[in-house]
Amino acid sequence: MTQVKSFGQVNFGHAQLGDRRRTKRLVKLVDQMCLRPGGTLPQKFRSPADVQAFYRLMRKKDVTHEALLEAHRQATLQRIEDLATPVLILHDTTELEYTTHRSLENLGPIGNGYRRGYLTHNSLAIEPNTREVIGLCNQVLHRRVKVPKSETRSQRNKRTSRESRLWIRGTEPLPANRQFIDVCDRGADTSEFLQHETDSGRRFVIRSSNDRCLLVGHGPSQTSEPRKLREFASTLPQVGTWTLQVTSKSEMRSPRRKGKKKRVMRKKRDAQMAVAFAPVQIHPSKARKNSPPMQVWIVRVWEIDPPPGQERLEWILLTNEPVESFEAAYQVVGWYECRWIIEEYHKGMKTGCRTEALQFTSEDRLQPAIALLSVVTLTLLQLRQASRREDAKTRKATTVIGSSYVEVLSLWRHKKIHRDWTVHEFYYALARLGGHQNRKNDHPPGWQVIWEGWKELLPMVIGYDVAKTKYKKCGQT
Repeated sequence: MTQVKSFGQVNFGHAQLGDRRRTKRLVKLVDQMCLRPGGTLPQKFRSPADVQAFYRLMRKKDVTHEALLEAHRQATLQRIEDLATPVLILHDTTELEYTTHRSLENLGPIGNGYRRGYLTHNSLAIEPNTREVIGLCNQVLHRRVKVPKSETRSQRNKRTSRESRLWIRGTEPLPANRQFIDVCDRGADTSEFLQHETDSGRRFVIRSSNDRCLLVGHGPSQTSEPRKLREFASTLPQVGTWTLQVTSKSEMRSPRRKGKKKRVMRKKRDAQMAVAFAPVQIHPSKARKNSPPMQVWIVRVWEIDPPPGQERLEWILLTNEPVESFEAAYQVVGWYECRWIIEEYHKGMKTGCRTEALQFTSEDRLQPAIALLSVVTLTLLQLRQASRREDAKTRKATTVIGSSYVEVLSLWRHKKIHRDWTVHEFYYALARLGGHQNRKNDHPPGWQVIWEGWKELLPMVIGYDVAKTKYKKCGQT
């Protein structure tokens, strides 16, 4: 019989840290953190000795952000290679704030400029059919630099520290393989990144942000007269429709004219969606004006008849995936819909694993800790995935989460400890703790509800463990 490897062994068992004992210690600490992923570092470990072991490990010269990330990246790429099916690489940027860390002098401004921290660009691999998270392919910790207001466009394009290059840096470790499909939001819609993706050997889906000039068609069928992207897309005939369940959401939107953002409430509804597509050619940037036009497809998705007072759902996607039928267009749209997973991953980093609560006084120690917690965050996403698998009602919850969590939550829910709870029972009890009613017409619990439940559960588990320790010392059971 083969021994099943732990999460720490799979992702960090081959980490090159200058000493095998460090790698062994790293694996042990990661496995402990996976059982208690929530809260601050002292809350993740059962004993102060383990906390100190973690601090000592982060102080080692060979324990760097890149060394830890590379170990997990190689494990992720190996899993992707074993799949031998298309894999989505979701790219997005979030902010990690460490404003109160006065000793970290080199952090860059974030937010409105008065806070300090990193722009953290993550590249997350998922399987498109099951939407299961495979791993983190890359993470870039970027310090935003202050630039003079008089900086010209030419000077900005020459500056390598500009934030638009994060999208390129995020894809650099990825193989030139059509098994990989880069999925990006509107921030990636730059001529530089489009050219990079066209030349990369991978597939891509990017949400359009700029109203570009383009030529219609590919090859001999192209038109010689340039068209504006949005105007041309609006004239395309629909090739198919489907119904999309839209959840209610409160979001901030910027007005068309300058002014403060306005909070808009999006109502829950079943939206009738339509799709259209066309082959086009986009001119490269002025810096590469001698290069041939980039041949891509545009896919327009829009809501046919939005309710009164509700803004129409609509977006335009750019892709190098051949789109010649409704099925191909619908597949591209489905790939882009998976992008929300990386936003939930960022919530997991901040709310679930409390990455911003790290209290290191040196960037050399802080950065590897960020890499480590970023990988541990995957266990929170895997809990949700496990709840949606066919074996969720038979698989024991303790296979994906620590026994203390199961004991405390079952005690809260039924006034009795159920150590044999299934993943399904644990997940829905956690959602109920966060406010989900689990009525017949309710949607499956979303991440917002899960995080609310998670924040309630964590202090309960800490108190439970303290009480158990006290009773053991007193010789009681």
